[in-house]
Amino acid sequence: TLGLFEENITAIAEIIHKAGGLLYYDGANANAILGIARPGDMGFDVVHLNLHKTFSTPHGGGGPGSGPVGVKKDLIPFLPKPLVEYKDAKYFLDYDRPLSIGRVRSFYGNFGVLVKAYAYVLSQGAKGLREVAENAVLNANYMLHKLKPLFSLPYDRLCMHECVFSGTKYHDQNVTVLDIAKRLLDYGYHPPTMYFPLIVPEALMIEPTETENKETMDKFIQTLYAIAEEIQTNPELVRSAPHNTPVQRLDEVTAARNPVLRWRPTDTDG
Repeated sequence: TLGLFEENITAIAEIIHKAGGLLYYDGANANAILGIARPGDMGFDVVHLNLHKTFSTPHGGGGPGSGPVGVKKDLIPFLPKPLVEYKDAKYFLDYDRPLSIGRVRSFYGNFGVLVKAYAYVLSQGAKGLREVAENAVLNANYMLHKLKPLFSLPYDRLCMHECVFSGTKYHDQNVTVLDIAKRLLDYGYHPPTMYFPLIVPEALMIEPTETENKETMDKFIQTLYAIAEEIQTNPELVRSAPHNTPVQRLDEVTAARNPVLRWRPTDTDG
């Protein structure tokens, strides 16, 4: 979550396994490790992998998603049923699994995402997937280096595919990372993740991924520098952002607690 590689993971895995525990790998995004490191070699027993984040889907698209789960050999008998098996040149659904935990709702998931990810993996090949990881890590560390003067950096070391900053240095101007994110909308950017991970105050997580080139990253960096200058010279401009969007700042707490999920006609709709 902090975008850092846990260097002691094999020692941690050994301790947990000796205590009779299992390790679960949250593979929400595997951009940083493709072709470089394997969770199974680290000691993980179960891995879920968000295909819609790692393979071919533009980041921040909002779905649909797909998160298949893989397990080590000893856990295969307990997988949900039915499993897709192949025998005598035919695929079939295997329900004869007495140790299975049973059927899981929406078991087959979003099939289109699976096909798209599979096609992406085949088109990239092993060499291409490793290059994806290398570029994702390179881009994130480029962002980290360029933006260090603007933000506090709780963990100042090489990162993986994402870097996490803290915006606490702007407290004197009474500006939060939410304000910065809203101001980014005025410049035409979808804001990065805010306030996560929770252990970093005023967290701002930036994840350029492998899809951005130096030109687009430099433009984003320049925009953040412009906003930092606005915070010093005209903080109210940032605190009251956005200004150029169809609607301005919403009551996000009320929206989360009482969401309106469908259009309903009103008397003025004619």
